[in-house]
Amino acid sequence: MKTWRAGSGTAATFAVAALMAGLSGCGGSDYTFVRDSGGGTYFKVPAAWHQVDQKSIDAAFLGDPSSATSQVMKERIWTVAYDGHAQPSIDHFFTGGPGGPNEPFAFAIVQTLTEGQKQDVSLNALRTLLNFPVTMTPAELAQKEQEKDYPYKNFELTADDVLEGDNGAKGVRLQFSLRYMGGPLQTFQQTSWVSADGGKLSTFLIRCSATCFQQRQAEFDSIAKSFKVKNNLG
Repeated sequence: MKTWRAGSGTAATFAVAALMAGLSGCGGSDYTFVRDSGGGTYFKVPAAWHQVDQKSIDAAFLGDPSSATSQVMKERIWTVAYDGHAQPSIDHFFTGGPGGPNEPFAFAIVQTLTEGQKQDVSLNALRTLLNFPVTMTPAELAQKEQEKDYPYKNFELTADDVLEGDNGAKGVRLQFSLRYMGGPLQTFQQTSWVSADGGKLSTFLIRCSATCFQQRQAEFDSIAKSFKVKNNLG
């Protein structure tokens, strides 16, 4: 397992059952630079990628916006998504859309944890926070794939690197491929951080078809490494 050294302070992320955003992006000639509403988390995406409608993200992950649970989650979580497809949609989280699977999709989430949630944070929690079968054994994966309604098939983990932040933050960077609901093979790169005090979790996910990822690996690596959190969060 390889250890990466972050160039600046970083923090991290957890659960995806709850999401909220409020970002502002600054356009550049080649990239859009994205920062959360609190100014602590930031990253870049190609300027040609389109921001996904925030209401659709909230509806997909938070459910009824008028519910008490949704309102509580919004106080602790922000999210944002960018889509390489000409018609951006949260439905492209797992696929490239009706025009084919070769358009990239990026998703970020940051969560402030409660005192109780802090007790459950570990590197393995970072690996599994988006519910992908990253820590399953081959035997467990084979058994899962026999289940009729299990959505992930042909799962293969190709990278699992431990990250160290200058401010004591810990993280992981994963890369894996799978077929979702019988669709084409997709590749995902997931970068996740937990702050030194265990109070914040942050994750940045990039998805594209396996062929697309092979062709654009260096570009996606650069985008993933731009995902940073200021020192005051760690």
